[in-house]
Amino acid sequence: MTNKFLYLIFIFISFASSAQVTKEEQIISLTLDKFHQAAAEANAEVYLSLLANDAVFLGTDASERWTKKQFSAFVLPYFNQGKGWLYEMKDRNISLLGDNLVAFFDEILENENYGRCRGTGVLIKTNQGWKISQYNLSIMVPNDVAKKVVEQIKSDGRP
Repeated sequence: MTNKFLYLIFIFISFASSAQVTKEEQIISLTLDKFHQAAAEANAEVYLSLLANDAVFLGTDASERWTKKQFSAFVLPYFNQGKGWLYEMKDRNISLLGDNLVAFFDEILENENYGRCRGTGVLIKTNQGWKISQYNLSIMVPNDVAKKVVEQIKSDGRP
């Protein structure tokens, strides 16, 4: 009888723990959705508030490694003119670490100008909710054209 009771407690704790992870993943996904929606609406206040104070944004160009302050300086002239950008999420994976205070993600995005892209990054749980600590946006290059792309980049004198 004791073994059955312990087994039931174990099952209950497992389900409760699993439900908590699922809830956290949903909140993280909503945070990322809100980030993309704010960009589409050129809403600088919401967009930048979702970045941690020490966040780093890695853009598609090799030169684009920005602190939050640098990224804000890049974003604000566009957003102040009402010009945003839309990246529509097609697929997303979220993984929580340890005690659910750090998460990393990867997502497939669609953009009118850049086509299919990949966003990856890290979020941290703060007293103000989940914040993006690092976001890395890359353009997905199919393997069968990668050599041509690399040749083009090299022919432009870039490393």
